[in-house]
Amino acid sequence: MRTALRLAVTAAALLAATALSPTAQARHEPRAPEEFVALRSVDPTIIQEMRYTTAHTFMGERVDGYRQPVCILTRPAARALHQAQKRLLRQGYSLKVYDCYRPQRAVDHFVRWAKDLDDQAMKREFYPLVDKSRLFEDGYIAEKSGHSRGSTVDLTLVRLPALPTRPYRPGERLTPCFAPKDERFPDNSVDMGTGYDCFDTLSHTDDPRIQGAQRANRLFLKRTLTEVGFVNLPEEWWHFTHKPELFPDTYFDFPVDRGSVGRH
Repeated sequence: MRTALRLAVTAAALLAATALSPTAQARHEPRAPEEFVALRSVDPTIIQEMRYTTAHTFMGERVDGYRQPVCILTRPAARALHQAQKRLLRQGYSLKVYDCYRPQRAVDHFVRWAKDLDDQAMKREFYPLVDKSRLFEDGYIAEKSGHSRGSTVDLTLVRLPALPTRPYRPGERLTPCFAPKDERFPDNSVDMGTGYDCFDTLSHTDDPRIQGAQRANRLFLKRTLTEVGFVNLPEEWWHFTHKPELFPDTYFDFPVDRGSVGRH
């Protein structure tokens, strides 16, 4: 009887350890539907600089749910980017994506950060003129994101040949995202007037204060993507959604990880 009891206790302990192990947890993570693909499998020439896998974000830390720097999108959105990229390459440009599918857990991370008014470590770069208490009211942070539906992408243009960009060094001196291009954080993209994720009205695609080459670059990006079925969010020059969306009412939460799409 004692031997049987010891075996039962040991078996229960092993089951508990397995349930808590990272391997077991990974096996139970949600996976993407088969309509999702890794962008690189559709077009390996598009440059990927997945910002939310790094500390160079408006929160100053890696975002929840971003495990690997891989762009995941619904297949129609990925194919449309491929069509745009073919046209751009002939003109000496490339697309560069900053963010693609975004899990709901990442959006929840944004919300928690926005409610913590004491955490303003990255204010000088990403929202120098915005009071953090207004991020929800002004529309910079929301509890749901179109990115979580899988057909929205944040991106820019790079003139070829693409120059290397240095990594962000946590703690380095920050410069406002709307400063002149040679003063703000280095990016090998063309000059769009602001950096990516700049919480400022200057990021509005058609803001009249953006003129000259900066305006021309924004309109070039918008025109190129509009021609392949994308719609721009007027408040963010970098934000585009492919229409019609495959999942217009579904907000997914599988992690940004190559394993999420497997052999799709």
